[in-house]
Formats: sequence, structure tokens, C-alpha cells
Amino acid sequence: MSFEVLAFLFLLAMYLGLELIQKVPATLHTPLMSGSNAISGITLIASMVLAAESTSWFGLVLAGFGVALATINVVGGYCVTDRMLQMFKSRDVKSGAAKQAEQR
Repeated sequence: MSFEVLAFLFLLAMYLGLELIQKVPATLHTPLMSGSNAISGITLIASMVLAAESTSWFGLVLAGFGVALATINVVGGYCVTDRMLQMFKSRDVKSGAAKQAEQR
């Protein structure tokens, strides 16, 4: 493919991604984050495969950069998802403790 076609596809993907993200309600943020973590995991594996099969130093640097960014994305995404789930969990635990206190 030519550079112009690849640049057009990249810009189109950026535009569509922004349009989709802006329309996501807050209640769907945690499931969306978990799904994007799975996609980033696939990106991480693909970057490692490309790094292993790279024959030039430039390809190795780009693949290493991809591995680093995908790793940061996966770890950060799971930390954010875990923190959000802990917020919901603590609310449920408090309400359960309050119910037990009322029963006594």
C-alpha cells in the first residue's frame, strides 16, 4: 500500500476512535476498559513477535517501543479497572455491614 493510503486509514481510525469514545456512557467505562486491555494484550504479543523476527536495528527499536507502550497500556488499564472495581466493592461491603448492624 502507498503512504497516502496508510495515512488516510490512520486518520480515519483516529477520527472513528474519538467519535466512539465520546459517546460511551460512564456506566460502560469499566467493561470498555477491560476490553481495551485485551486488545492491548494482543498488541503486546504482536510487538514481541515482531521484535523477535526483526532483522534490522530500526525494526528492533520500533518493536521494542511497541512492547514498552503496550505494556504500559495493559498495566495501567488493569490498575484503573481494579481501582474502579474496588470503589464499587467497598460501597457494597459498607452497605452489608450496615445491614448487619441493623439486624442486631
